[in-house]
Amino acid sequence: MFMSKAKLYIVSTPIGNMADITLRALETLKGVDMILSEDTRETDKLLKRYSFSKPQLSYRDQNHARVIEQVKEMLRNGKSLALVSDSGTPLISDPGFKLVRDLTAENIEVEAIPGPSAVTAALSISGLPTDKFLFLGFLPKGKFQVEKFFEKYSGIDATLIFYESPFRLSGSMQIAQKVLGHRQACVCNDITKMYEEVVRGSLEEISDHYSKKKIKGEFVVLIAKKDY
Repeated sequence: MFMSKAKLYIVSTPIGNMADITLRALETLKGVDMILSEDTRETDKLLKRYSFSKPQLSYRDQNHARVIEQVKEMLRNGKSLALVSDSGTPLISDPGFKLVRDLTAENIEVEAIPGPSAVTAALSISGLPTDKFLFLGFLPKGKFQVEKFFEKYSGIDATLIFYESPFRLSGSMQIAQKVLGHRQACVCNDITKMYEEVVRGSLEEISDHYSKKKIKGEFVVLIAKKDY
């Protein structure tokens, strides 16, 4: 694929199962001059799976100031670039906001190559209302901050969605029950991977479920609105 115009492509990659990448995403990654990767080692796994290689530049929020001028220079010189995160759609609680902001401010074209997202994948199988939802990123780490977090969003008329660590999941569900009361919820673990698990029930039931087992992986938590 020949990229005829310099631009940044925001390329979604699989959230677990490598077969979930789109044909357009593969075509784009093969055609660009360079890939901006959250973690070049993770991107290497994907490229090797599909038997091609591509120059990469490490891009994270932490090194944005250091590499942004290099990125702009490549684009000004007619190069086409792709941004990928470790998994899923870039910028969704992943690096990229600063990059897109700075490039669009200079009228550099940015194009989305859509694909997998843990947020929408979890919502689609949750059994909770999908007409309105609010994605809140990662929960704060401290217990007091988590309690304030749930208090802040307790009155929202929408399904709440957030990411949580396996080390804090059971405790966070206990706090959610304390603040939000009896609500239905769903927890998705390692979506599209071999040991995918989806647990549905009340906050109390889910907290109890995860307090009794050793868990690992990546968790998407969904909580229904009040009186659902």
